[in-house]
Amino acid sequence: MRNGTRRGGWLGFWPWIGGIGLSCLVWLGQGASAPEVQVGSDRAAPEKPIVRPQLKPTPAEGRIAYVAARLLESQHYTRQAFDDTVSSRFLERYIESYDPQHLHFVQSDLREFEFYRHRLDDYILRRQDTTPAFEIFDRFFERLQQRVAYVEELLRTETFQFDTDERVQLDRRKAPYPKDLNEARKLWRDRLRYEYLQEKLNGEKPQQITNTLLRRYHRNLRMFAEWDNADVLQVYLNALAHVYDPHSDYLGKQQMENFAMGMNLALEGIGAELTSPDGYCTIRRLIPGGPAERSKKLKEKDRIVAVAQGDGPFVDVVDMNLNKVVQLIRGPKGTTVRLMIIPADAPDPSVRRVVTLVRDRIRLEDQAAKARVVDWPEEGGGTRRIGIIDLPSFYSTMDFVGTEDRSDYRSCAADVARLIEKLKAEGVEGLILDLRRNGGGSLEEAIRIAGFFIPRGPIVQVRDGDGRVTVKEDRDPRMLWEGPLVVLTSRFSASASEIVAAALQDYGRAVLVGDASTHGKGTVQAPSLLRNFMRPSTILTNDPGLLKYTVSKFYRANGESTQLKGVVPDIVLPSVLNVSKDIGESALDNPLPWDTIESAKYERLDWVAPYLEELRRRSASRVRASRDFAYVQEDIEQFLKMQEDRSLSLNEQARLKEKEEQEARRKARARERMARNEPEIPVRELTLADVDKPGLPPPISRTNRLSQASAGSAGGADTNHLVAANPTAPATPEETPVPGESDDLLEPEEPLAPAADFVLREAEMILVDYLRLWPREKALTAQKPAPATAPSQP
Repeated sequence: MRNGTRRGGWLGFWPWIGGIGLSCLVWLGQGASAPEVQVGSDRAAPEKPIVRPQLKPTPAEGRIAYVAARLLESQHYTRQAFDDTVSSRFLERYIESYDPQHLHFVQSDLREFEFYRHRLDDYILRRQDTTPAFEIFDRFFERLQQRVAYVEELLRTETFQFDTDERVQLDRRKAPYPKDLNEARKLWRDRLRYEYLQEKLNGEKPQQITNTLLRRYHRNLRMFAEWDNADVLQVYLNALAHVYDPHSDYLGKQQMENFAMGMNLALEGIGAELTSPDGYCTIRRLIPGGPAERSKKLKEKDRIVAVAQGDGPFVDVVDMNLNKVVQLIRGPKGTTVRLMIIPADAPDPSVRRVVTLVRDRIRLEDQAAKARVVDWPEEGGGTRRIGIIDLPSFYSTMDFVGTEDRSDYRSCAADVARLIEKLKAEGVEGLILDLRRNGGGSLEEAIRIAGFFIPRGPIVQVRDGDGRVTVKEDRDPRMLWEGPLVVLTSRFSASASEIVAAALQDYGRAVLVGDASTHGKGTVQAPSLLRNFMRPSTILTNDPGLLKYTVSKFYRANGESTQLKGVVPDIVLPSVLNVSKDIGESALDNPLPWDTIESAKYERLDWVAPYLEELRRRSASRVRASRDFAYVQEDIEQFLKMQEDRSLSLNEQARLKEKEEQEARRKARARERMARNEPEIPVRELTLADVDKPGLPPPISRTNRLSQASAGSAGGADTNHLVAANPTAPATPEETPVPGESDDLLEPEEPLAPAADFVLREAEMILVDYLRLWPREKALTAQKPAPATAPSQP
């Protein structure tokens, strides 16, 4: 590739530091998750064989692969040439993409694929040929067909008994591939028996179980039968990008659009959340203010059976892949779509009704920053008013296709600034910034938000692949918030979250509280539109997509990288995530290493150090006395036992006993929580829509709302695993749920108290302690209104 490539098509350094856990909601207009499974469906599996059109590579895929490979060679942080070494790892990654559990490919397949081990670079760079991608996919589909046929035979002929000491190994990621089809069939049978027992333990009857499993396997097979060339190319180039590091991705046209939607917190469609429990596209929820909700013609559980564009013909969508259905329904603002539905309350399933909707732009406000106000009672009377800002991601408007409405510009920094000003106006004395679910986002937004809490100075240092270091600073000497500050993190806090947390820790500005460390993603990605690097050609009929690749590493103001190690809080709370080896950057394949550079010049505030030991002592005392944290310790011990043996018993009585013990433990905890009679603490929730209204909303009952527990709710917007976790990415075997791995818990027979967010509650108490230790003169200064420093909106 010529040296001028960077200049010609470079999007500019669009700093993107990504994330690690995209929410799997299915927004109509944003995308769709892999079809869900309805346990106990009584609808019979289809009898017709599934036929897949033969896919063949075209020059278009070859050209796209060539440009993506050259970009990775020349622009990726490592400057790694696409040579035989990369080719070898590329082959392994691509095979793993289809068969991560080593259930389908057999040793003879691997021997055939070995021909490509040191030739994939030649195929792409010299021939611009993607033939190996399609050959390997064809073999995978052949093995998947064989598995489905074998499952059908077993369900038809076998009597399933579960009275032996057999165990099944569910995690086979490090196990060898089966030697031949006979060994593969044994693995398939073991997995089927596990799935069957799961359904039986959930109370299903034999015929229901058979129908459920048949349908599940057929739907999985049909999903891959519907793949086209773009789907295969998506997996192929994503495997190549992941050889360079786990946060570089190839995004096809559809994934690229959804990447922008996630950042913009806006989409164009009808405003509905969909699922596909039994082959029917079903409305799970209507988005407030969207066309579907405004029409009053649709409701939850309505089933969509056909879709038409404007006055065009209807397309049958029953049993269609949910991603494909969403692509039919969503579209540009102002266009018309017609839906043929079976109403949820229809007296007969043969009833059909047509609903016509005009698509519109929908803002995803439930994914935007929000706040709470909590009045903590003080001994002897009075209260301490504290504020909590929940920031799910560092969102910011981006436009890859030049169609974004700039009047609808989104900036999380602007939103957070508005919330802080509102909290100050309502007399908040201390502030918690909750980043537990925040998987990253815009670098510039992170820098602005960190700057709200310090006078001025370096926030983060960025080093590129050539070793050049750039210091990113907050240059505004004003502070938007000068009072006590706690930052709450988890193992799911990544990238931009780690920059903000690390900067506030380096300056001694905030008390960090949470899991033993954050995720440990210390890399920066930049997206490049591939069309900018391609000559106009008739071979390209669709947008060639986007390559998002690592261009830099970021470092704290003190010179330490957060890569791999993450950010260690000042106060670590017990969590199962602290002992898990499957979460965090170190659990990913091929992460970049940890290192250090020279510290930047900055002046510490040291507003935490004088009080930290006392805060730790008080927190540790509460944690020791807390029943909730005692439950966490029990869960940690149970988790460590499970980690020692990741197999599962296929003995029905043993599993029933485990199930009963688990359910008894859950109910006992719930009863204990209900018996506590803890005093009610007023909590008021604030959305951005409430900021300009006078006063505060009425308080809600903390015990009447399901809160976001630290482990369960963490997992913000994923923007660095868009192919692996993006609900609109082509479903790969790796992201397709293992059939039958449903929750083992029975539905409770009695009302159970929701588990409070005791991690947040402990963070609140740490903040209250901090307020009590905070000097009075500082407290008076902190309560004075400060000039707003919200970024201007273009």
